[in-house]
Order: sequence, then C-alpha cells, then structure tokens
Amino acid sequence: MIKVFIDGKAGTTGLRIFERLQKRDDVKIVSLSENLRKDPAARKEAINGADVVFLCLPDDAAREAVTLAENPHTVVIDASTAHRTQAGWAYGFPELSPRFRAAVQSGKRIANPGCYASGFLALVYPLVQGGILPPDYPLVCHAVSGYSGAGKKGIEQYKSENRDRSLQTPRLYALGLTHKHLPEMTKISGLTRTPVFNPYICDYECGMSVTVPLFADLLSRSVTKEDLTEFYREWYKGERFVGVGREESGFLCANALNGTNRLEIFVNGNEERILLVSRLDNLGKGASGAAIQNMNLALGLDEGLGL
Repeated sequence: MIKVFIDGKAGTTGLRIFERLQKRDDVKIVSLSENLRKDPAARKEAINGADVVFLCLPDDAAREAVTLAENPHTVVIDASTAHRTQAGWAYGFPELSPRFRAAVQSGKRIANPGCYASGFLALVYPLVQGGILPPDYPLVCHAVSGYSGAGKKGIEQYKSENRDRSLQTPRLYALGLTHKHLPEMTKISGLTRTPVFNPYICDYECGMSVTVPLFADLLSRSVTKEDLTEFYREWYKGERFVGVGREESGFLCANALNGTNRLEIFVNGNEERILLVSRLDNLGKGASGAAIQNMNLALGLDEGLGL
C-alpha cells in the first residue's frame, strides 16, 4: 500500500489529486485533522512517514515543507513554482525527452510544471532541441485559461452571485511581463531570450490553450506547417498523454480536454507565418494529472494508473 500525504489538500490542485487518488485501491491517503494541518511537528511526521508527498502550497510554505522531509525514501512532488528551476530537482514533464523521463523515474525531488509552462514547453522545447527554433528567437506567447487556475479566492470571485461585471470578459494579467512561469519556460526550453508572455483568465471554469506564432523566415531552417506537424508526431511518438491533435478549422476551443491528462498540439498558419497551439486541462496535465503521472513513474508503476 502506497502511503500518500497531500500537504495543502484544501487547495484546488490538492483537492483534484485527492479526488483521483482516493479511487485507487493501492493508495492510502494520510490526513491531518484541521487543528494539526499547520502544526510543524504533525506535518513533519506525516511527511516522513509517507512514500509520496504532494506539496500544494504557496512557494515559501513549500520550501519550508521540504526542510521537514528527512526520510531519504520519501518522494516529494512540489506543485508550486518554488523548485522548478532549482538544481537537484527533476522537472516533471517526462514526455519532453528520455532525459526528463529518466530524471523523474529516479527522482526523490520532483518539481511539477506550471500549467502555462506545460503548454509552452510542449511546443518550444522540441523545436529548440531539433535545431529549428533559434534559442534567441523573440518569442511571443498568448494563452487563455479557465478561472480554476486562479486559486480559491479567484474561483470564489467568479462564482459569486454579486460578482463584478468585469469578470464576464477575458482579463489580461501579468502586465509587467514577469509571470511566475516565465523562468521555467525560458530555462527548460533552452531559450536565451525571455519570451513576451500574455496570459488571459476567462469566464469559464477549466481548460487552456497556449499559442506561439512564428515567422517562417526567422527559423533556423526552412520548414512548412506540414513539416512541423510531422516533426511533433515523431517527437512524441509512443507517448500516451502528449501528441498531435486532429486537424480543426475555424475555431479551436480551450476546454475540449477537460477531465483528462492529455495535451494536444496543433500547427496552423500559412507559408509565411506559422501558429503553434497546445491545448490541455489546466488542472489535468497542467497540475494534478501531471503530479499523479510523476508519482507513478517515480514508484515504477504504469504512468497512466489512475489517469
């Protein structure tokens, strides 16, 4: 029986992890009573007594929790941004390359990727590694997400009967161009120039699309959108949760993969300008689904168990 402790179970990601794991008969979820969930001694005992710990906490609280983990056999999977670019932590996106998969499989400290970052990296990392996209390309990334990615307070705002009418419209944020996912988007993809990132939060609950437009004549070698579609098919060949989606025309909605752990890639545009799009559930492959997939890999299980 796998003993799992979710530190921060009341949050959106923690709750989704709990809901998925409680359906499994090979997992026992360790819980703390309400009066002990912030007690350092109780948390330390729960962390070190577990086989796997999920940290669904703000960054500072996640860093503090890691200092409590002294059991060398405990796998810590951090869903915060605290350790995503830190040495000694595996970056939990195994589909990117065999190197990433091996690091997760052998890792005791795994940083779960950000939701926007997952969509961006699925598009950009292969192109940089494949010598198609120059590392200093001036990338612009546009993304839309449902409000479930806004945290408990944000979700309450959107669900309130007396909410402000501004919440009915897409809302651009991170106006200072310093979004918390940018460090991992830049470092993990191998870019030498930080992208311009424009995220929107929208008036629907779940689902995300991430777009990266490219000028064909600025790429390292001449490729068509058909070439890139085939390139992605080959890069993610055999992967269960990441691949090229079925061709769509006219509109591409952001919520088609809700409730799944899948991420789909689309290549559109024309000879001069290419539009790359990834689509995922921001709480699935963008959060809780990815975390459970990483747990499965770290324990030597089928990576799709429970997903």
